[in-house]
Amino acid sequence: MGETEDGRILQRVFGAALGQAMPAGRFAGRLPERPRGRTLVLGAGKAAASMAAAFEAEWDGPCEGLVVTRYGHGVPTRRIEVVEASHPVPDAAGEAAARRILDLARGAGADDLVVVLISGGASSLLALPAPGVTLADKQAVNRALLLSGAPIGEMNTVRKALSAIKGGRLAAAAAPARLVTYAISDVPGDDPGTIGSGPTVRDARGAPEALAILARRGIGVDAPLRRAVEANAASAPQDDAGVFHMLATPMMALEAGAEAARALGLEPVIWGDAIEGEARAVGAEHARRALAAPPGRPTLFISGGETTVTVGPEARGGRGGRNSEYLLSLAVALDGRPGVSAIACDTDGIDGSESNAGAWFDPSLTARARAAGIDLAAHLDAHDAFTPFERLDRLVVTGPTFTNVNDFRAILVRGGW
Repeated sequence: MGETEDGRILQRVFGAALGQAMPAGRFAGRLPERPRGRTLVLGAGKAAASMAAAFEAEWDGPCEGLVVTRYGHGVPTRRIEVVEASHPVPDAAGEAAARRILDLARGAGADDLVVVLISGGASSLLALPAPGVTLADKQAVNRALLLSGAPIGEMNTVRKALSAIKGGRLAAAAAPARLVTYAISDVPGDDPGTIGSGPTVRDARGAPEALAILARRGIGVDAPLRRAVEANAASAPQDDAGVFHMLATPMMALEAGAEAARALGLEPVIWGDAIEGEARAVGAEHARRALAAPPGRPTLFISGGETTVTVGPEARGGRGGRNSEYLLSLAVALDGRPGVSAIACDTDGIDGSESNAGAWFDPSLTARARAAGIDLAAHLDAHDAFTPFERLDRLVVTGPTFTNVNDFRAILVRGGW
């Protein structure tokens, strides 16, 4: 990141938000009683390995198990096995891990405790197709949903309809063992059934809604796949199971960022933790809101949620992710307005197709882009937000953070217009 004062402030606030989302120390006061039998730890998500390590550190007793995380997101553990698989499009490694996890759950007995650790990304990582559904089916549907700009809630409704482990099916497999789920939320509203597509939470929506989403998004479903989805829904669990604990949420991260802003002499205003919509449209709207702020004390407008990027066939060669696209749209709308700086990052450390968490800018961005011959609006139209921020040294690169509470956005307004 650059060395300007606003750049340092934005990075510090983002760091505070990330710190609040880490699983270490979050199990205190939430641990169940030790069982007479085994303690089996199962899990999936971008934070699965760090959650497993944190659980091991706080659990007073033996434990064993298996969690699956994204490639490059593993951390050392002592007793719980960690495997890695593909995200956001599932692969064979995720399918094999999901099958092993389901088999381990089925082997639990009445005297055992099954601990399930779920975080964002689990939907892709627990890639176990329902009977009649192939991994190729899941991959094709997943890619089509990503390109369609479908919000995370719609994507996870479809994923559950295609899965043998999501939508409460992992919980059903673990019966009659005692079940406790711990989650780090990456979804608007923190719905337990949406986080990781709810492996321990029954799906009350079922096949009709999943098929309606695919039809609305223009994604074709052949007759055999439709029959498989309907049969899978008919066999879904009808009851919720176990106890559910939320370890970290997007709002917790935003509030930590706000506290850091106050310590820096800024007035924080949280716009919400569940903002969705096209990244480009949200960026332009946030520019209008920031410029409408009354003059006075320097203000930091903070928001979270998960925007989307709908990529047409003519613009599928662009580089970047939803946070970079949001930020580029914001910068184009502000057009170098003095006194306004901003940051937008994915809290998992990976924004879209590249290795950056996101990007940031200050009022000098537009002038520097013009001097370098960079047309910011053209890059925005091409869904290529990564390139201008890379060339102008405004990327935020953290590497994998081993957590995920969705996106973090902050606009620093000092006035001056």
